[in-house]
Amino acid sequence: MQKRQEKYDMKAEGKQVQTYYLEMLSKERFLSSPLPDEMSIVEIVHEQPEFNQFLYAFIGKQWHWTDKLTWTLRQWQQYLATCKIRTWVAYVDGAIAGYYELSLQNAGNVELTYFGLAPSFIGKGYGSPLLSQAIESAWSIHSAKRVWVHTCSLDHPHALNNYQKRGFNLYRTEVE
Repeated sequence: MQKRQEKYDMKAEGKQVQTYYLEMLSKERFLSSPLPDEMSIVEIVHEQPEFNQFLYAFIGKQWHWTDKLTWTLRQWQQYLATCKIRTWVAYVDGAIAGYYELSLQNAGNVELTYFGLAPSFIGKGYGSPLLSQAIESAWSIHSAKRVWVHTCSLDHPHALNNYQKRGFNLYRTEVE
């Protein structure tokens, strides 16, 4: 999701990067995809910045997530606290299949800040159910009035379509 550094890398290579901003203003817009029996999703209740750091590197490597790779544990702790991050991990048969982070923001905004699948779970039908759980988690936050996300042309080719199929509306596109 957060592709600031990656955009700069692509711009340096002379490639355009499109960023898509999507929002859901009502839970009634949400179109769920059922969770497969073999998949479980667990919220990390006890903050572990080392685990968030690991998930970011593990899931984000294939999408060139680089902006937080050099962060210290203190920076990770500050990020988790300042951005009010809540993290969930998806497991399939005991293996980490993916994860997502939600940021609780002012005025009832909940941002899906990071979302992704582990490389060996891509293309196996887990993306839509995991995204559905992320949206369900966002709307279960008492203060939620708007759930939003941004993705870009560096993400999986089906990312934008998956967000829209779950009920997100595209409200802005930027080209860099």
